[in-house]
Amino acid sequence: MTESPAPGPGDAPLDEDYRLAAVDLLGAIAYGELSAWERLAADAAMAPTIEDKMAIGAMASAEFAHLERLRDRLVQLGADPAEAMGEFMEGFDQFHAHTAPSDWYEGLVKAFVGDGLAADFYREIAAYLDADTREVIIASLEETGQTAFVVEHVRAGIARDHRLAGRLALWGRRLMGEALTQAQRVAAERDALSSLLAGGVDRPGLDLAALGRMFTRLTERHAQRMSELGLDA
Repeated sequence: MTESPAPGPGDAPLDEDYRLAAVDLLGAIAYGELSAWERLAADAAMAPTIEDKMAIGAMASAEFAHLERLRDRLVQLGADPAEAMGEFMEGFDQFHAHTAPSDWYEGLVKAFVGDGLAADFYREIAAYLDADTREVIIASLEETGQTAFVVEHVRAGIARDHRLAGRLALWGRRLMGEALTQAQRVAAERDALSSLLAGGVDRPGLDLAALGRMFTRLTERHAQRMSELGLDA
């Protein structure tokens, strides 16, 4: 079969299996953005200063703004955005329940490390999508300003109390394990996404060796982020 073009006004619809895979991925990312907004808003309550609360609030607003293009693309693909997102509510909510930060610093590390790992995973899969959907996904994963803020505050906290480094390093490892489990679950439990990764919906997918290399890259990027924070991976 030949590759189906991205649908535009008056265009024929995408191959149905491929459309379902794209809807699944967009729904997962969109609910991730919604839950990130909720989580950051909660983290702002733990912020020690008004300036910090404002900075976290700005990050939360940026996450919510990312939802608009994702929602619009879902509608273009003939999907109900709320239904598409709802398919992933349980998994994301379980992840956040298992990784609820106990303080301000754990919340910062989670925002940086956990969200970064998820973004890396979605960028990897987006490479196998049509150009229009890929563009929307990449735009939704743009930096929201958290990198410099988180790195500055975590490093400053460690400078004041060196014991913090050990605790946050353990926290980062836990986030990595939980996030990889969630990423693998998303890829495995959704038939359309599994087919996409395997090349079964008219797209060149990942073989097992390539899938292994992808998770190696995710692990390496996690280690780089931890190093930026001054933490051991």
